[in-house]
Amino acid sequence: MRIAVIDGQGGGIGKSVIEQIRRTIHNDIEIIALGTNSLATSNMFKAGANEAATGENAISVTSQQVDIIVGPLAIIFADSMLGEISQNISGSIARSPAKKMLLPMNRCGVMVAGIKNKGIQDMINEIVYEIQEEIKNREG
Repeated sequence: MRIAVIDGQGGGIGKSVIEQIRRTIHNDIEIIALGTNSLATSNMFKAGANEAATGENAISVTSQQVDIIVGPLAIIFADSMLGEISQNISGSIARSPAKKMLLPMNRCGVMVAGIKNKGIQDMINEIVYEIQEEIKNREG
């Protein structure tokens, strides 16, 4: 299974996701860190990604070649993350056949109802659980 973790700015969310996946899931999975900038990419790669790439084209191409995409909700909104998410990036992710597992953070000018009391670690744990379920469904 190939999982793309996409993040921007400092890559902190993506880093936390990759670390939690590596601690929790012991299956043979490939994690590809895709950053909108080199700092985000570097931090995610250091967290345990198998491969890493930076920039609009890398995200647009690779998002079409993975089974699961994980990242903050902002990755599907053009011009979010202080402009780091281009229309091409958000459109490529939205059109990808991959299952999208997004962290619904109330940023990028979008309020998601029902998550006020959920912390980032709780949301990451939930995503890792869903990845485990996806692996089980594909294996058996």
